Amino acid sequence: MHNLPGYSVYLAEYRKGRIPSAECSAGGAPVFLSLHIREEYSDTYEQEMVELCRRLNDAGMKIVADIEKETPSRFGVESVAALVKKLHLYGVRLDCGFSREEIAKLAEEMPVAINASTVNAEDAKVILSHAVYPVVAMHNFYPRPETGLDEEYLKESTVHLKALGLQTAAFVPGDLIRRGPLYEGLPTLEAHRFLPPSVGYIDLLERYGIDTAFVGDPGVSEKEVRRMRTFAVSDVIEVPCVLKTGYEDYYDRMFTCRIDSPSWLVRAEESRTYAGVSGRKEAPDPDVRKRVRGSITMDNEKYLRYCGEVQLIRKDLPADERVNVIGHVEKEYLDLLDLIERGHRFVLKRES
Repeated sequence: MHNLPGYSVYLAEYRKGRIPSAECSAGGAPVFLSLHIREEYSDTYEQEMVELCRRLNDAGMKIVADIEKETPSRFGVESVAALVKKLHLYGVRLDCGFSREEIAKLAEEMPVAINASTVNAEDAKVILSHAVYPVVAMHNFYPRPETGLDEEYLKESTVHLKALGLQTAAFVPGDLIRRGPLYEGLPTLEAHRFLPPSVGYIDLLERYGIDTAFVGDPGVSEKEVRRMRTFAVSDVIEVPCVLKTGYEDYYDRMFTCRIDSPSWLVRAEESRTYAGVSGRKEAPDPDVRKRVRGSITMDNEKYLRYCGEVQLIRKDLPADERVNVIGHVEKEYLDLLDLIERGHRFVLKRES
C-alpha cells in the first residue's frame, strides 16, 4: 500500500464552489492549501479560509497549509501553534522566514514540511533531532513550462533527502482544471507537465521513491482519482486501452507481469490460463500488423502452446503471423508501460 494521493485547494476555486470530491477525501487524504496567495486576500479572507478549512476537515481531509512568517498575524493569532488550532490543520509547510531552530521546535508539536530545494544536511540533522512528528521535504511545483525539475536531479535529490531521514513529497499536474495565469500544469517534474495525473503519480512513487504526491492543479477528474487510489490501496496499475470487438472480456481482468518479462514487452502471466478456461482458440489474423509501442497482442494457434498469451508491447517489434494485435494502450498513457515492473499487477481498463 502507498500513501494516498494528495490534492490542492485554492480559495479562488472555493469561491466558485469547487472543492475536492468525496472520492478524493476518502481515507483521510492530504490536501495542500496555501495561506499566502496575495491575489486571494480580501476583507473576508479570514472568514472564508476558516470556513474552507472547516469543510475540508468535515470531509476528513488532512490539511497541510503553506505558511510564511507573517501568516499567523493575518489570522489574528500570535503563533503557528495557535494558527493550527484555529484552522484545525494537520500540519504546515514552512515557507519564508523560519529558522531551523524554529522549524525544529514546531516539529515537536506537529507534522512539518520544508522546502526540498533548500534544506541541507546540517539543517535536517537539527530538525530531526527534535522531531516528534513527521518531517517532509516537499518539492515545489513549477507553473512555467521548461522550468520543472529534470529526471536526474529529482532522482539524486530524493536519494539524498531520504538518506538524511526525511520523507519526500512532490506534485503532478491536474487534468480537469489547471490553475492560472498560465494554465499549463503545476508539476514538480517537467516531464509530467502534460501527462495524466495518475501517470505522474505512479511514476513519482515507483521510479523516484517519492513518499507522497499531490495534484498541484485545482481540478482532477474522477477517473484519474480512481486510478491513483487503485494504485495506492491495491498496488494495481489501471491501463486505459481500446480492445477490438470480441476481446471485451479482457477488460477489468487482473493480470501479473511475469517475473521473467523482458524489457521490450510485458507478458501477462494469467492470460494463457484465461484462454484455456474459456476455450478460446485464437485463429491467425489475416491482417498481420507491426507491433508498435502500446500494442496489445495475443498469440494465435500458430504459436502452439503459447496460444492465448497476452502481451503489452513496450518497444516496436516486427509483424509476426503468429501474433495478433488485439488492441492498443491509449496514447497519453503509454508511459505506464515502463512502470509495470516484474511481478506487478495490472488491469486493462476501457477508457470512458
